[in-house]
Amino acid sequence: MSDTGMGGEAGALHARSRALAVLRIRSRALAVALLPAAVAVVLGVAAVQGRIDGGGWDATRWAVTAVALVVLLLAGAVAAVIVRARPALSPTVHLSESAAPDLYRLVRDLADRLDVPAPSAIALTPDCDSWLEDRTHRAHGAAEGAVPERSIRGGADVRSGRARRVPAAPVLVIGSPFMWWMRVGELRAILAPVVAGTGPSAHPDIAAARRFVRGLDAAVAVATRPGLDPVRRLAFGFVGSMARLLLRGCRTHVAEMERGVAVAASERAQAVDYGVRIVAQEQVGLAYAGWDRLLTRVALPAWRMGRWPSRLDAGVVSALTELSRRDRLAEGFTSRLGERPACDLLEEPGVADEATSLLAARLFHGGPAEPGPDWAPVDWAAYPEEVVDRKWRIEAARLHRVLDALGERRAAEPAAPTLARVIDHLAAADGEAAERLAAQIAAEVADEEAASAPPVPGPESWGADAIPLFPLQPPRTGRELLADHVTAMVCCAAVDTAGALPGLDWLDGPSLLVDGVRRSDLSSPVLTLVEDGDADELRGWLSVIGIRPEKPVRLV
Repeated sequence: MSDTGMGGEAGALHARSRALAVLRIRSRALAVALLPAAVAVVLGVAAVQGRIDGGGWDATRWAVTAVALVVLLLAGAVAAVIVRARPALSPTVHLSESAAPDLYRLVRDLADRLDVPAPSAIALTPDCDSWLEDRTHRAHGAAEGAVPERSIRGGADVRSGRARRVPAAPVLVIGSPFMWWMRVGELRAILAPVVAGTGPSAHPDIAAARRFVRGLDAAVAVATRPGLDPVRRLAFGFVGSMARLLLRGCRTHVAEMERGVAVAASERAQAVDYGVRIVAQEQVGLAYAGWDRLLTRVALPAWRMGRWPSRLDAGVVSALTELSRRDRLAEGFTSRLGERPACDLLEEPGVADEATSLLAARLFHGGPAEPGPDWAPVDWAAYPEEVVDRKWRIEAARLHRVLDALGERRAAEPAAPTLARVIDHLAAADGEAAERLAAQIAAEVADEEAASAPPVPGPESWGADAIPLFPLQPPRTGRELLADHVTAMVCCAAVDTAGALPGLDWLDGPSLLVDGVRRSDLSSPVLTLVEDGDADELRGWLSVIGIRPEKPVRLV
């Protein structure tokens, strides 16, 4: 049965029937494990009653008993790993009720109107999505239902020192960009179908089926973790193969169960803020576009040099406002900004923003879990000076260092680096010079990134504090890196010889300001020089701006 035309009640019934199918697979697996033991018991009873006799029957009985014991031991080991394995949790920032009383009140009121259980807690994630997550597995704490979490409590970001007892209801995870860009009414409308999902989650069959599948998934993860010795690798390999076999059998039923749950939740939420939700869905797409640009164009350059913007969520408002101004399809959206933003539902939005900003750096770049000398926060006001200008000068210094290593310094050249040196080198030997330079720069960048990469979590922390890395961009090619370095050198020369300033564009990242105006026309002449060895277009651009390429620039 597909979800086409499936109503709320039909969806719920369909989800329950699929959950029962998953539980039947679990029961069949148990029956298969107990079958040899059952046969051994029958043979033993028959022997005691004198129904079977003779050496052949005795040998059969003992052989079946031995097989039964081996199967029971293996089944017990598999079951123990499945039960004890810690299911993966999404990395989030927990919000205590004292840190967001208005948000908790809104969610509880929403649950009351939907006639479903309220979520047990609320957490933020640095992503444009929201979902429910079950965190009641006993492997997550010392007692069943206890969840140690990274929390925002009373305005402080702390690591809980002991397990906290939580109800069985799932945790509501909210995308942090929604909290800053959405208005209160829009957030409520977006969360309605998510919160409605707590109803099906409370059904015993659906909850049991989900626990079983999460246990299987966790067992597969345990079997593939690094650092296992050969004996444990063999043992866990068998457990993993059994778990994968059961997962394959459950796959279709689980997909249909979750589809039915989603349909039932969506149908239940129809009565709450339906008209507002249609408008709010447009904001979801806009938020995703602005958030992606902010991370890849603005945050990533800072992360690469050991700085992390501490107000990413506040920055997304500026990025989306700018996107609304530039994109005619988004006209009128900025008028919403006069309404109450959803982040007002937090007691201290800045504290929550800083915590999610640090988590975003960990998720998308692999940064450290805590600030330090080489991993410092940066405010937006300081971003142009501390990130943009520093980025340009680091890349310009690398460019000249590579030129020195290639033996390109001539006796007649000044001791200080100049833009003219770079232009002359790329224009003299054309493609060959660019290829050599690009390859050497790519090698240096790779070495530096490898040296600064965080260590791979050891087996003792695998699945606990280890956070998966979701890189934002694929590796850059040597030509792309060379173009970036030449652009950086041009910008350094503009700042040092023409009075230009480093700037921040909310959608495009580091930018060059000339007389207070952002210059976005530099990429074309730089690419012409790098790709074709033609310097005429770039020299013309430098002349218009008033940049003197023969003057030395300051490097770091």
